Amino acid sequence: MDSVFLAAALTGQVTDWLNSYGPILFYLIVWGLVFAGTGLLIGAFIPFITGDSLIFAAGVLAATSDSIEIRVLTIGIGLAAFVGDQTGFVLGRHFGRPYLDKREGPKLKSAIAKSEKFYQQLGWWAVVVSRFMPWARVLVPAIAGIARMNYYKFLGANLVGAISWGVGLSLAGYYAATIPAVKTGSYAIATFFIVGSIIAGIRSWLSNRKLA
Repeated sequence: MDSVFLAAALTGQVTDWLNSYGPILFYLIVWGLVFAGTGLLIGAFIPFITGDSLIFAAGVLAATSDSIEIRVLTIGIGLAAFVGDQTGFVLGRHFGRPYLDKREGPKLKSAIAKSEKFYQQLGWWAVVVSRFMPWARVLVPAIAGIARMNYYKFLGANLVGAISWGVGLSLAGYYAATIPAVKTGSYAIATFFIVGSIIAGIRSWLSNRKLA
């Protein structure tokens, strides 16, 4: 997970966006970066500018600016995150898998088979948890598509992950700025997800070994 502590460094940047381009373009920039983070795989190269810190900082700005409506911001972030993951899944399924199927080699075929079993059994949980991990959130949707994870299972997991991540962290930033006591709570929430992600990763690794 991107550390929300880096949001402070981005707050000045997002403020400059608002001052330079106005509220409409500000919304579009934030939503576009959230979408591109997973939909265009940009988050693999600049995870902190397309992930947690960005939306936390945007939430902080919404609390201090009359021109940014928190409800519009959070709904847009949730939708952008959802569409981004769906795009990554479709690209993996319709382009990544056919490309790999043309390749030969027992190791590659074995890896694909293991991925298929993994996403069949633990795919829903992996998609939700990966949303809170910077590089995993970029790779998991595409890999789920390559592994031919059930579309509706992915759809449900993506909806839960996108809403809990996008809406949750932007609101955490908003209330951290308006209610100082919540700031400590927002960091506790971040810690909870970090620990939860580590536990989920260990569980996934152990399950993957059993499938080997």
